[in-house]
Amino acid sequence: MISDAGKLPAGFGRLWTAQTVSSFGDGVSHAALPLIALTLTRDPMALAVVTAAGTLPWLLFGVLGGALVDRWDRRRTMWAADTARAVLLVIPAAAAALDVLSIALLAAVAFLLGLGGLFFDTAATAFLPDLLRRDPALLERANSRLRGAQTAMSGFAGPPAGSALLALGRAVPLLADAVSFLLSALLVRTLPALPRPVPEVRESLLRQARAGASYVFRDRVLLGLALRPAVGNIAFLAVETVLALFAHDRLGIGTYGFGLLLTAEAAGGLLGAGIASRLGRRLGTGTALTCTAAAEGFAVLGLAAAPNPYVAGLALAVCGAGMGATMVLAPSLRQAIVPAHLMGRVASTSRMLAMCAAPVGAFLGGWLATAYDIRTPLCAAAGLLLAMTAVTASMTGNRRVEAALRAASAAASAAASAAASAAASAGGPDHPASKDPAQESAPDLV
Repeated sequence: MISDAGKLPAGFGRLWTAQTVSSFGDGVSHAALPLIALTLTRDPMALAVVTAAGTLPWLLFGVLGGALVDRWDRRRTMWAADTARAVLLVIPAAAAALDVLSIALLAAVAFLLGLGGLFFDTAATAFLPDLLRRDPALLERANSRLRGAQTAMSGFAGPPAGSALLALGRAVPLLADAVSFLLSALLVRTLPALPRPVPEVRESLLRQARAGASYVFRDRVLLGLALRPAVGNIAFLAVETVLALFAHDRLGIGTYGFGLLLTAEAAGGLLGAGIASRLGRRLGTGTALTCTAAAEGFAVLGLAAAPNPYVAGLALAVCGAGMGATMVLAPSLRQAIVPAHLMGRVASTSRMLAMCAAPVGAFLGGWLATAYDIRTPLCAAAGLLLAMTAVTASMTGNRRVEAALRAASAAASAAASAAASAAASAGGPDHPASKDPAQESAPDLV
């Protein structure tokens, strides 16, 4: 494993600030949008439409979006996505101010915000390894800071702010989120221009998307990394579907106490993100991923058996810590071993698998609770997580991970040597033909 003695570049600080500001806005809208929808209707199905609309872009366009990101300039894609989302939020804010807001408009806005998030998140995931020269240690440190800030802003600071701003008017939290996207776009605009990946042979968008998906399924390490969130989402959504009812009926927790339960999980997530790099160095990335998966499974089992709210809160904190560490280690490893020209497609394929699994988990949790008992979905989720741990342990073990990192390092060295040889044969470093055309034109990508 490469030493983490190197410093994160200055450009990362701007990217971190942009995503922190944007995550705060996400937390504001995450709390405000359902409450705004409640002012328009009490129909549970109508409310579900607004919630589901935000996830549809990943289900419909996930892999195609990744293929497009691999064709486009990634910094420009992030900037355009945030600018578009800022402008978009002005529409429902104006509709709320004019008292013409509707569920249909909220659902359409949620869908388009999700589409913008698809492009921004995929481009940011692909941009980071280029910015950090694909150094595994730097990637772990960077993802730890990004994940910690995202949890703090969207889990702690944003939701209370969204509820408070809503008291000032339905348009206020929407405008606050728009401002957060605008500030993020301005910060992204100042990031350094990086050369685009070497273009592939010209192919159709569908064929490129298929190539990215097949790359994930052919590589055992990448497949193991993709299975973790996919199976995890089935389990966690099964738990989330019945958690409020479980807390109320079995633990005797009211509305305020339920909020504290969720805060305990978020606090665990912050801790997990903070110690992820240390776990990776101490245990090896592969073993650390296996340990966090096992911790999640046993924590959910502990939640199912919890005799009181305090044990339940501790179980959720442990589960959150496992999830937080996983969401640092797994993306960092993926970013270190995937070739730059495939990064967008590989990232979006993994995210799409996770998003597709979520509705399955929600349905499973509701069905098990109805057919059996309120604890049954939690026990089933724990069993699913532990089974997934056993299956993926060999796929993402230390030996496979180290082999993948060595192969990626060798491929990068070979590419650099080939580029140097091409430059030398073209007339040396001072010869005009030896300059990298992507770097030469980088300022024009602004």
